[in-house]
Amino acid sequence: MNTDSFYPDMSYKSVPLPEDLEKIKFHGDFEEAQRCISLWLKRKIPHALRRRLEAEAGIIDLLSHDEYPHTMEAAQRLMAENIRDYQAGELIALKDAGRADWMYVKGQVHFHRRFFENLTRSGTDYAARLIKSPEDSRDADNTQANAHANATVNAQERLNDNIRQMKTRGERSAEIRLRATLKVKKEFEEPGRTVLVHLPIPAETPEISAFKVERSSPADLLIAPPHVPQRTAAFKTLLKGGEVFSLEYSFINRIRYVDLGAPEKAQADSIVPRGSLRGRPQGQFLGEQLPHIRFTPYLRLLLEEILAGERAPLQKARRIYDFITTEVVYSYVREYAAIENISQYAAVNLKGDCGVQAILFITLCRMAGIPAAWQSGLYVTPDHAGCHDWAEFYVEPWGWLFADPSFGGGAWRKGDTERWNYYFGNLDVFRMPANSAILTDFSPPKKHPRADPVDNQTGELEYEDRGLPSYALETTQEIISFR
Repeated sequence: MNTDSFYPDMSYKSVPLPEDLEKIKFHGDFEEAQRCISLWLKRKIPHALRRRLEAEAGIIDLLSHDEYPHTMEAAQRLMAENIRDYQAGELIALKDAGRADWMYVKGQVHFHRRFFENLTRSGTDYAARLIKSPEDSRDADNTQANAHANATVNAQERLNDNIRQMKTRGERSAEIRLRATLKVKKEFEEPGRTVLVHLPIPAETPEISAFKVERSSPADLLIAPPHVPQRTAAFKTLLKGGEVFSLEYSFINRIRYVDLGAPEKAQADSIVPRGSLRGRPQGQFLGEQLPHIRFTPYLRLLLEEILAGERAPLQKARRIYDFITTEVVYSYVREYAAIENISQYAAVNLKGDCGVQAILFITLCRMAGIPAAWQSGLYVTPDHAGCHDWAEFYVEPWGWLFADPSFGGGAWRKGDTERWNYYFGNLDVFRMPANSAILTDFSPPKKHPRADPVDNQTGELEYEDRGLPSYALETTQEIISFR
């Protein structure tokens, strides 16, 4: 079947699946699901349904590649070997409470590849019960929320120190130098073939300046224009086999502090302007973006409950932020491509990682008439770099403001109300923003399905006839210097 281009237009994921296919999918019979899709695609069917089924073929492929590898027995052993005073009934209780992600595979319960990491690295009570440090189960693709895996006392003190300095000085800047790498896993290499490789680089935002490519391998680069929504540096070359594509770059990140309690100080030189809404269609920041920013009936009911009649834009945004940070628990999730509607997933399941929470915030803000935008890239400190997502929203007279629901939620659960309040309106200096929108293409564009259709934080590679999924790639982000 031809699945070219099904990731660039993911809006077709809002089209329902045939009932028989849904039954097979949720039973976890992935081979049978692919056979069912093939049979449907041989029929004369509406174009929208055809595109949905083509997209689903890629999603089933993702799910079938060890996304849920742990059987109930294997998961119980993992818990018993690593958790002090573990009782067998705990895993069942965690499953029933939605704290241990699972799905059926051939009709049997299987747990997500990161379920144990989620329990022990996301600030839960299981971290204190570890018998020994677990093997680092983070994938080479450095998937989202690695910033949260570093939630040590020192990391939290660094964030609190940032708040103190921002409030005292009014701004902070950091000069950062990073190295990003991408390699095709050996079993997916096809030496002698042309490949197009994209690695993320800083977008040109009001906070970012002095971007410079220090070195790269290969040397020939295609640098995307500064304002593209998902900015990359690209290589087009012959794959030799075994090589590592690498890019070393530097930039300065300057963050200003915004005092939301002093609207009279919200002048042009003290806010986060981000170009204002002038020159860009307001609908770009207020409308739906299927399938993940979707104004569903459930979200309308939820928003009505959250706002409870509030009319002031800033207070509406704050109520949305408060709901997400206090009610949506931080949790790793499966690949975004395998979630049909991210905002509704977060609102129904009341859990999600940084990107899931940010998309819910953006969706509810837009539904409330508040312009909101995506931002993502890396969370970078002197000793750690990991993928992270956050949001922006627009309220007069301040202009564009930041919101980081996952960092805010982490602070709230630790009883740190100052940090909880800070991440509504402000951000820390430890960021490399590469993306300002979800579900957009690169420059130069890819021709084939994306490893991550939502945004780009670790890199992508495609051959002339197909794109490679995330499980076929190894990527890293390394800190060279931070000043």
